[in-house]
Amino acid sequence: MPQRKPPPIDPNGPPRVIGKPVFGQPEATPDPTTFVVHHPSDGPAYKQIDVLNKEHKLAPMPFPAPRGGVEPTLTFEDVLGGNADAIKQINNSGQIVFHSTGDCGSTRGPQTQNEVTDKMIADFQEAAANEKPQFNFLLGDIVYSFGEVQYYYDQFYEPYRNYPAPVLAAAGNHDGMVAPQTHVKTLDAFTRNFCASKFVVLPEAGGLSRTAQIQPGVFFTFEAPFMRILTLYSNTLEDPGVIADGVGAKTKNIGNSQLDYLQAALTRVKSEKFQGALLIAHHHPPYTAGSRHNWSTTMQAQIDAVCQKVGVWPHADLAGHAHNYQRFTRTRSDGTQIPYLVCGNGGHNVQRLQGQAGATIRAPQIIQAKSSTTDQVVFENYDDQDYGYLRIVVTATQLRIEYHLASDGAATKAPDDSVTVDLKSRTLVHYSAPNLGRPQAAKAVQKLTKR
Repeated sequence: MPQRKPPPIDPNGPPRVIGKPVFGQPEATPDPTTFVVHHPSDGPAYKQIDVLNKEHKLAPMPFPAPRGGVEPTLTFEDVLGGNADAIKQINNSGQIVFHSTGDCGSTRGPQTQNEVTDKMIADFQEAAANEKPQFNFLLGDIVYSFGEVQYYYDQFYEPYRNYPAPVLAAAGNHDGMVAPQTHVKTLDAFTRNFCASKFVVLPEAGGLSRTAQIQPGVFFTFEAPFMRILTLYSNTLEDPGVIADGVGAKTKNIGNSQLDYLQAALTRVKSEKFQGALLIAHHHPPYTAGSRHNWSTTMQAQIDAVCQKVGVWPHADLAGHAHNYQRFTRTRSDGTQIPYLVCGNGGHNVQRLQGQAGATIRAPQIIQAKSSTTDQVVFENYDDQDYGYLRIVVTATQLRIEYHLASDGAATKAPDDSVTVDLKSRTLVHYSAPNLGRPQAAKAVQKLTKR
């Protein structure tokens, strides 16, 4: 393979206007073994940040307002450049499949992230067309360590060069952080690459063809057949996640636009009597077990208050931030159940979970007991040793969330963990698997059982 030349990373350089979306490269290329752009150590910068954290001198940062009013909305048809036929085909197929993972950027080299993207790309090799993923929804921390524009080629565009579908994203704390002694604006590189106003190829793509995404901002509603994702930005702190001003928040300067958005989005769900799957996605997780990162209790309380006020709750909640996989079941007082999943092992340094006295955690176990003021939360399953991703299947009646290990390789199509929600009853159920289509084998079995 010829030596690659460093891409021209000039944030002030002109974008190349395409006018239509472009995703993967026309021909697949081998995985790189090294970064093109040198990634120096961020150790000195992190030492400064640690000092500021200890002195409580860091606060959430104001973020740019999105396009599109109180409820910025993006449809999958928009993402596909107005391809109504593709949307019709998905609706006719009876289901939509998509990927999701978080904390995918790596400063140590491309190997771990390539392992994840290679496994996801293998999911496009399916006998049934409706089993192929339609897009990827990243759960934040796309580029480390401070979302720098010069690292977008190595940590985003190169790993996804062979991924033949759109990639959307919630912004993580590292995407919004600003390195000490630098003068860029928070989220500048993220909004360039994920919140463009038109389909353009940016200089940071380094000669690759993928166009920048056209999300309206860092919070928005994403509408696709059978589903909606309500996307929030949980800001720049290591902990906790913060989406609005309020009790427990460390600042009063980010406003309540996300709470107004969430109320508007849920109210529309209610008024339209939307029957599809409703997911909430953000970076910081509401619940963790044995992790370096704690619960974001105020953030979740604010989300809960809006859900309670409107009378609409999500079918599932997706987050990253903790560099592992964790799954929880929240059982509400009315008996409905909401899975909360953390998938932050998309490529950046898997972190082990530790129980009391450093012991290995056994699952399942209750981490929050039911009371007059709290719902029961059960820690169901986890993986703190591997890199992986979510494969999510949505039909008119069910939401199925699968967890796949990257190390399983392309030859494995079975998940290592899964959960299925019945959309109407909002309870966990057994998955209604598709018919494999082997009538002769079925007849042979039937004959045997009649003997």
